[in-house]
Order: sequence, then C-alpha cells, then structure tokens
Amino acid sequence: MTALSDGALERLRGTLDEPDLSRTRYELVDRLGRGGTGSLFRVRDRELDREVALKVMTLPGGDVLCERLRAEARVLARLEHPGIVPVHDVGTLPDGRVFYVMKLVRGARLDEHARAHPDSRELLRVFERLCEAVAFAHERGLLHRDLKPENVMVGDFGEALVMDWGVGMLGTPGYMSPEQARGEREGIDEKSDVYGLGAILYFLLTGVAPGRAEPSRSAETLPRALQAICLKALSERPDDRYASARELAADVTRFREGLAVSAYREGLLERGARLLQRNPTLVALILTYLVIRVALIVAAR
Repeated sequence: MTALSDGALERLRGTLDEPDLSRTRYELVDRLGRGGTGSLFRVRDRELDREVALKVMTLPGGDVLCERLRAEARVLARLEHPGIVPVHDVGTLPDGRVFYVMKLVRGARLDEHARAHPDSRELLRVFERLCEAVAFAHERGLLHRDLKPENVMVGDFGEALVMDWGVGMLGTPGYMSPEQARGEREGIDEKSDVYGLGAILYFLLTGVAPGRAEPSRSAETLPRALQAICLKALSERPDDRYASARELAADVTRFREGLAVSAYREGLLERGARLLQRNPTLVALILTYLVIRVALIVAAR
C-alpha cells in the first residue's frame, strides 16, 4: 500500500469537505477558509445572481453540533448592524450537514489590514467602529467571547465587520480574558469582551498580542494616555476595566481628537503640550501677538 503525501491528504480532505449543493439555490465558486468545526465557501446564489458566503459544518455531526451552527445563525440574524455580517439563509444540505449563508465580505482581515496600513490614526478609527459593533451586540444581551484580529474584516471602504459570533466559544490564547483562561464560565460578561477589544487595540499599536508579551513593557513606546487606555482595558480584574465597549471607544476617540482621556490623569505640562498640539494655529497667533506687544513696548522706550 502506497502512503499518501501530506499534500495529497490535504487535497482529499478538501474534496470531501466540499458542500453538496445539489437541490439548493447555490453553486460552489471556491473555498474561503476552514475552522475547527466549520468551513467557509464562496458560492453563487442563482436566484439573486450574486456571490455570498456559505458556512457549513466540516463533517456531519450530531444534534448538538447541528444546533450549535443553527444557534450561531440565529445570533447573527438578530444583529442588524453595519459592523456585523447579515445572515441570508439557513438549512441542511443533502449530505446532512447544517449550513447558513451570509453576506460575502470583500476586504482583508484586521491583522492583514494593519500590516498593509500601519497608520495608527486610521487604525484607531477602524477600532472605534469595531467597538461600536460589539457594543451594539452587548446591548442586545449577546457576547462574542473570541475577539481577535483574525475575527474582524476590514472592508474596501474602511468598514469593520465582526465575524464568527460562535456560541460558547472558549476564546484564543493571547486574546482571551483571564477569567476565560481560568475557565470561569459564570464570570464571563461584557467586560470579558472589553478585554478582547483591549487586546486587539494593543496588537494594532504594538504588533503583538498581549498574551505573548508583558503589556506594560511593550506599551512603553506609546503616548502615555494611549498606554493607559490599553492597560485599563487589559486589567486583570474585570472591575478595573472599562464598564463597556462604548466607554473604551469614547476614550480612544478623545485621544485621537486631542482631548483628555478618562484612563489617564495628565500633569500640567502634559496638558499644555496637548493643547499646543491640538491648537497650533491659535498658539501661533498668541505668540505672534505677544512678540508684537513686546516689540512695541521696547520701541516706545
């Protein structure tokens, strides 16, 4: 018996994993990705003549796995927000696997986008939009539990879309909150997602996940106010974090606009430097006026 190479095994696995779309309105275009329990495909909706994304279980599963994917589809269907991918359809394929269909997002993952567009100001704007989507879900009683750059897509027009709102996700090392890492299911709430958002912000600003470095040390090169925002969101104790995703986003917006942030108490000199940076034209006019006044006083003598 001839052993199959790793490449041949991967091709065989991919072929077996392809969805049976017979007796459906969809036809396969290509594969977009594969996760632990499901795979994502680009398909064409023949009825509406458009391309959409179809997520299907990797293998036929029992009632628990089937219900989990259906529950994920129901979660997404309840989140009608520009930053959350809408679901169009859900059902069962002829091979017995559950699937759901959603909008096809054209763009790049947040980690890829950050490497291609390292401008921190632009990344902060994307992050604020990400926080808005998560806050919207929280206000409807839904948690994400696995926030990380790979689960965020940045569209062609700069929109941030939160992906993979899986039910009962355990989180990802480097981005999950301490309470998730300890397996404290009862203690997971909105502040656990705030930690995940803080971890994403930290990654966008430093290029590494906080779980793979000492946050306070790697953040030393950041402006102190921005450093304080990151460290507050990444606090070990949930009560020390921002109370909500909206509060975190508001502090980031204040920093970007040159205003004081709630996470950092600035000194007098820092406040003066911030005001100078925020209003250079006004400061220049005041200095010009003072120079002219001094010149006139000297001339009068």
